[in-house]
Amino acid sequence: MGAGTVPTVTKIKDRPAYRCDDCGHSAARWVGRCPECQAWGSVAEIGPPRSGLRQVSAGPVSAPARPIGEIDVEAARSRPTGVAELDRVLGGGLVPGAVVLLAGEPGVGKSTLLLEVARRYAAGGGAPALVVTGEESAAQVRLRAERTNAVHPRLYLAAETDLGALLGHVDAVAPGLLVVDSVQTVATTAADGAAGGVTQVRAVAAALIAVAKERGISTVLVGHVTKDGAIAGPRLLEHLVDVVLHFEGDRHSALRFVRAGKNRFGPADEVGCFTLHDDGIRGLPDPSGLFLSRRAEPVPGTCVTVAVEGRRPLLAEVQSLVAASTLATPRRAVSGLDSARLAMVLAVLERRGRVRLGLSDVFTATVGGMRVTEPAADLAVALAVASAARDVPLPGGMVVLGEVGLSGDVRRVGGVGRRLVEAARLGFTEALVPPDCGPVPAGVRVTEVADLGAALTALRPLRVVAGGAR
Repeated sequence: MGAGTVPTVTKIKDRPAYRCDDCGHSAARWVGRCPECQAWGSVAEIGPPRSGLRQVSAGPVSAPARPIGEIDVEAARSRPTGVAELDRVLGGGLVPGAVVLLAGEPGVGKSTLLLEVARRYAAGGGAPALVVTGEESAAQVRLRAERTNAVHPRLYLAAETDLGALLGHVDAVAPGLLVVDSVQTVATTAADGAAGGVTQVRAVAAALIAVAKERGISTVLVGHVTKDGAIAGPRLLEHLVDVVLHFEGDRHSALRFVRAGKNRFGPADEVGCFTLHDDGIRGLPDPSGLFLSRRAEPVPGTCVTVAVEGRRPLLAEVQSLVAASTLATPRRAVSGLDSARLAMVLAVLERRGRVRLGLSDVFTATVGGMRVTEPAADLAVALAVASAARDVPLPGGMVVLGEVGLSGDVRRVGGVGRRLVEAARLGFTEALVPPDCGPVPAGVRVTEVADLGAALTALRPLRVVAGGAR
């Protein structure tokens, strides 16, 4: 360096910043793998950070503040969609100006459900419905609509991926319901990045929410999910919308669930049940019968419990098969249950209930594709395995409720009375429940058990006592 030469110093505020396109995590330097979501090649440069505003002056207001008692609430009344199970989850229907985010795996039936909702909305009179698709052509959606009988003259359809064009369709149609399928496929030139990136999703969602609030349009945004089941895009998206719905289902089963993860206008713990067919999707107002096997006589290794999905009690059948293992390490296979919780129940059953399973393969599953993960099914799983180990069926007409602790005690669960009412409605007359379960419905004979040993002793057909199996 020559005499008198001054080295160049890069100021911190002039250094570029980097952000992950998948999760929005910001970093001071480039990395090949995002430290937050572990995605490769998703970190890109976004330029130097902007300096914050030092002073903010007051500006014009959109409407003067009024006493809360003078606010008109009629504009926030929900309008039924015509799909009873979806209205159940939404808390009565769609609210004008509300923005709903519906997320689910590919092929689960999101587009089919929303096409039926749009058709029913259009048929109800009033403003038309507009469906904007960025994943399919208009002809493809028309073919699905003909197959599911969702064609209506007041249902408008457009295939666009540009935000400006989408807003142009909104101006031309003036819909009361707007469906965007999906928000990750729409992009705008006012934001950097490719469609589906954090910046684009944030900008598109903010624009659509602003239009929905300004014009009172009920808006449903379809969202993609990651391989872990989380909603793709920035977490901010879930905070901006009014309702977050998760569409779940096994592709090998026709059963579908819509769960509310967030709802500003109704309960956030409700669930709706549907069945997906070639000719459309139908709601299930009484789905309990789907999760029970119809048989004339009880079968060893089966036990019925009552699970609660949202606020809805559903009867579920747990099946188990215990067979001698030919492997050094016996297999533990599970379907529809939590594998970690099953391992705990098997350990307690062998240690506290003296049911020997160390040299046997144990297979457990639920019926009808239902997933049961709540602790209230622990006792039913334990008794189903014990029944399979002895090859003796449990008494018919019995439901089993209770959480099993590591010490073998049977703990109380919530909503026992509501669960037993549902069991009595479907013809069950006996119940095995934890102590202090509260009032029980008429027609159900209740046996309270304090621990796993007492539960096994109460089941006389098993002929199992606390000291071991005979």
